Amino acid sequence: MKSTIAQTQYALTAADLELLLALVRGRTLAQAAARVQADASTVFRSLQRIEKALGQRLFERSRSGYLPTDAMLELAGHAERIEAELESARATALRPGEEVSGRVRVTTVDAVLRGLLLPCLPALARKHPQLQLELRASNELLSLTKRDADLALRALVPTSKPPQHLIGRRLGTMHFVVCASKAMPAAQRRKPLDTQDWVAPDEALPEHPTVRWRRRNFPRLAPRHLMETIVGVLDAVRAGLGVGMVPQFLLETEPSLVALTEPSDECHSSLWLLAHPESRHLRRISAVYQHLADAIELPD
Repeated sequence: MKSTIAQTQYALTAADLELLLALVRGRTLAQAAARVQADASTVFRSLQRIEKALGQRLFERSRSGYLPTDAMLELAGHAERIEAELESARATALRPGEEVSGRVRVTTVDAVLRGLLLPCLPALARKHPQLQLELRASNELLSLTKRDADLALRALVPTSKPPQHLIGRRLGTMHFVVCASKAMPAAQRRKPLDTQDWVAPDEALPEHPTVRWRRRNFPRLAPRHLMETIVGVLDAVRAGLGVGMVPQFLLETEPSLVALTEPSDECHSSLWLLAHPESRHLRRISAVYQHLADAIELPD
């Protein structure tokens, strides 16, 4: 691919690339400064110097922070390969079993964070005391290719391979069940599902498997209560607002809830652990990736 970086006499240094990569990942001067152990004004002046020397903008300034241009994303790829080689060299020089350190950013959805990710992290933290985790639960799929996150745990439509440009491991199948609070009278729980008050995801999750299942099986049913997240659905059901569909693995950790249906073959998704191929072998990312792959396993 032809480089989008203009021809210039300026020779980028490893320190330049480290700073630029920190800004790609941090999106703000303050976050970038923290990553390179400098102050925000130093990062700002360095960025101005580099952009002036290269004769082009590398970031677009916006309310959401510094957004990398296509040229900067190309540079970030080179910077990550250099970072990876340095990590490998350091790992070679370290004693076997040496602790890993640094920050790893993991993105997932709230249900997976609560039911699968958080329970397996204390063991990782004990094994690597110098490791820092940045966890984000969002319905939006943060881009690994744009360096918004290092690893992602995502529920995807059943498939045999990860999304394009990413590598990953399939961790099993997420099944969903209709459940209710055990405080709900037994006679009420036995009523037909289409006569129940339903708690369901709102318009933020229009294609969620539970939404598609409900519309397919009960096309005339209008949920009484709408929640922004699946954990919100679970909390509302537990509070007694009605029945709703939640991942089976969440139900197993909630003794106050009872399943009203068996897991449906029509309502499931695949859970994938995803990484970018250029950063997957960084020592800190590899350690977290392997731990999650070993600790999280769902039945198919």
